[in-house]
This record gives sequence, structure tokens and C-alpha cells, in this order.
Amino acid sequence: MNTYISLKKSFNDKDLLKMSLTHRSWVNEHKNTRRSNERLEFLGDAILEFVVSDKIYAEFTNKEEGFLTALRARIVNTVNLADLAKELQLGDYIFLSKGEEDSGGRLNQSLLADTVEAVIGAIYLDKGLDICKKFIEKHLLSDLDNISHETLKDPKSLFQEEVQAKGYATPKYHVIKEIGPDHNKIFTIQVSVDGKEYGVGTGKSKNEAAQNAAKDALSKSL
Repeated sequence: MNTYISLKKSFNDKDLLKMSLTHRSWVNEHKNTRRSNERLEFLGDAILEFVVSDKIYAEFTNKEEGFLTALRARIVNTVNLADLAKELQLGDYIFLSKGEEDSGGRLNQSLLADTVEAVIGAIYLDKGLDICKKFIEKHLLSDLDNISHETLKDPKSLFQEEVQAKGYATPKYHVIKEIGPDHNKIFTIQVSVDGKEYGVGTGKSKNEAAQNAAKDALSKSL
């Protein structure tokens, strides 16, 4: 199993890996030392989505956009990324403030998932896209064939799981527009979490519009 120790040995720039494991709470307690991992997380999130999207687009040439979106969400989500962090034993090496540590930060799924994204960003900067792609494929795409044959959950279910994994309130769906006659209405629905809008979708039924709103939300970062 590829643990943190073997990952560290493979890095040319050890300080870059250390930064990827540095939570902002630690930086707040250790001023003028190094940056938090938030910039690396931003980069890693984009690379992860690109690599997974590219892979499933190439693999499933006969599938429509809805299937690809659901499959990507099935692969790239907080629970999966947190599980990978545990597999790599990253939780033991994250730099946290005392308060964050005392509150269970090393087991926090959202924090662990964010750390994985930061590590992916660091791998990209240290080794380039090809090696980073191999890392993602090994740890998140090796079982792609089996995952694709599972019953994929609808976007609303996937978005709710993602929201709950991050500890937020249940998503709320609101009709914000209805146009057309009763027999041929088009609905527009907005989905929000804790009062913040995350997605908008339209459809010929409220359910279709809500599913499309959730799909829109899944394409954005919580």
C-alpha cells in the first residue's frame, strides 16, 4: 500500500509536500512560517476533475453527458477522497492547530478530502501532469469498470451526500420561475445550502428541474 512515507520519498520538493498538509488553522498559530494548503487544494481540485473527466469521456464513448456527470460525481466526492486520505495515512501528518486537533480534525472527512486535493496539486507541481495523472488513476480510477456498472445515483442524491459529508444543512429546492401553459410548463428551480445558491436547473417537470439544479451544483465546489 502506498502510504504517506513512500509518497514523501518520491517527492523532490519535500517542502511542497509539507505545505500540502498544512491546514490554515496551523498557519494561524504559526505566523510567518509557511502558507496553508488552500492554494494547492484549489489547483488539485481542478486537476482531479480534469483527469477524471478526460478518462471517463474517453472510456465511455456512447454515454450521454448525464451519465458522465453522475459517474464523475460518484468518483470525485468527499467520502471517496477522505477514504483515500486514510489509505495513505495522511491524517497522521496533517499540520493542525490544537483546537482543530482537539475537535477531531484528523478524522474530519471534509478536511481529509481537501488535503488529498492539495496533495494532488503538489504532485502536479513537483512531478508534472503525467505522474499526477498516474497517481489519480491508480487510487481513484483503478476500479472504473466496476463503478460504471453500479447503479448510479441521481444528481439530487449525490449532491445531498456531498453536502452531508461536509457537515452542511440539507439542500433546499425552490421554484423560481414557471413559464408556458399548464399542459406544457417549463420550471426553473434553484438549489441552496445554508442560504447560498449552488445550482439552477430547468425542466418540463419540477423533478427534472431539481435534478438539473443538483447536476449544476455538483459541477461547483462547496
